[in-house]
Amino acid sequence: MRTRGMRNPFRWADGERLIVFGRGTVEDAVDALGGPGYTLLTTARAKDAAPGVVAAADRLVIVPSGHVDQLAADLLPEISGERLVALGGGRVVDTAKALAAAKGGRAMAVPTTLSGAEMTRIHRHATGVDESTPRVRCAVVVIDPALAASQPVDELGASTLNALGHAIEAPCMVNANPVATLAAHEAVRLLRDGWARRVPDRDTLALGSLLAGYALDNTGLALHHVLAQTLVRMAGVAHGAANAAMLPHSIGALAWRRPEAINALTAAVGEDLADIVRRIGTPTLTDLGVDPSVLPGCADAAAARPQLRGTPPPADRAEILALYESAL
Repeated sequence: MRTRGMRNPFRWADGERLIVFGRGTVEDAVDALGGPGYTLLTTARAKDAAPGVVAAADRLVIVPSGHVDQLAADLLPEISGERLVALGGGRVVDTAKALAAAKGGRAMAVPTTLSGAEMTRIHRHATGVDESTPRVRCAVVVIDPALAASQPVDELGASTLNALGHAIEAPCMVNANPVATLAAHEAVRLLRDGWARRVPDRDTLALGSLLAGYALDNTGLALHHVLAQTLVRMAGVAHGAANAAMLPHSIGALAWRRPEAINALTAAVGEDLADIVRRIGTPTLTDLGVDPSVLPGCADAAAARPQLRGTPPPADRAEILALYESAL
């Protein structure tokens, strides 16, 4: 008998990249990654979860905490090889993409969170790399729900809301398109259903995150992600937690900008989006230890981000500060 929610495995050749999804795929990940002999970027937590992937690496690099642009710049002189494999969450995956963009070669990923970074070409460049340098998306993605949705329940909830933010914002973008919107609608339904029972359905959450990341890769990021990312960089909030705290508030800001997109998404899932978010559980910025005195500076930085043009009219500083203060 199949485990509740377990999804059929699949291989998806999406343009130049290969996506492999399903329980047990980590056991064959080395073959999908092109065989042994790659440079592996990972963390102390992640490396113990996939010993086969670690054993096949020529070189192991433990990625410390920090911001992707500086991490990539620090690692740049010592990274070599055609294949850079990321085994970890969004910080590790984005660092691999930044290194591949700076040095050439291919980034690949075996994710251990629902960050969606493995599905997008969205990342910061290494410090010192020209902004005009083309960004990179992973050439091979191996998503095993036993790893991708492996976080403890509280962290998994925040990671889910990060993925939900991808799916909610994508249809509201000026770059929205029917395929990305269909993927986003299905992603919201799956991410909601993954929390429908007392025990989270990790297979359903992993597939929902994949589709949400696919949608975001097609459309780019805007208001919600600017709000959350600025908190990460300037207020020291963890990435998933920042998304979780801001999502109930950014939904409303997106709704008056693109009511037809939010209404269509609500109709597709048959439930108010804010209700889904609240049921999964959202912290306040106060819960996360954010000092209110840092919010004006966060608003200044966020208001300067050009990505705000993706959800017109671009939010100004006053609106951004009000959104931050509403999340306290």
